[in-house]
Amino acid sequence: MTRYATIITGDDGLEVVSAIGQFEGAAPRARLGRVEAVAPGVLIGMVREAAGGFYFPQAGIDSRAVGLVMARLKARANAAKPASAAKPASSARQKGAKRARKKSARSKKPARRAKQALPEPAAGDAKAQTHD
Repeated sequence: MTRYATIITGDDGLEVVSAIGQFEGAAPRARLGRVEAVAPGVLIGMVREAAGGFYFPQAGIDSRAVGLVMARLKARANAAKPASAAKPASSARQKGAKRARKKSARSKKPARRAKQALPEPAAGDAKAQTHD
């Protein structure tokens, strides 16, 4: 069986291997790019060099690559720590106690005076105690 690779031209003008397959008989029809027979060592993502061989390009360090690596390292560090060991309960309580409360934005109103209670009837006054 012959190995065939679909080769496309990237944004930077390099010819990149985008798919590889083994087929018997005639080469498959290309839907995107072009199809050609390649050696067994050729892998997806390789770039064609001027001499006709294939190689993996040396990746330069760019901001996207650094950001991805930092995110992976941070995720590994967080995954390695158990949730209970990350923050002990005693330190969590202390942090909560240190926080200052927000003052309310409401205006201060003078306190309302309580209504004056009705005078209680005297103990000897029988008419005042019973309601007819």
